[in-house]
Amino acid sequence: MSAPPSLPDNSRYEKACDQAIAMCDGNLRSTIKALIMANEYLEAELEELQVAITAGCVPAQTRAASDAA
Repeated sequence: MSAPPSLPDNSRYEKACDQAIAMCDGNLRSTIKALIMANEYLEAELEELQVAITAGCVPAQTRAASDAA
């Protein structure tokens, strides 16, 4: 019988939650709103990257690294 998969260390998530709430002065609604906004921003960034990749564009960092090689 195989061992059960290890569970992630939740303490880092607890700490991140505490920090996010503290940044919003303890206001849970503001914290949730900020996290939703951050998530939407990251989703938009991901969509832009996916479009660029589909169009055959290579990110500048990758291009610079390949030129140095």
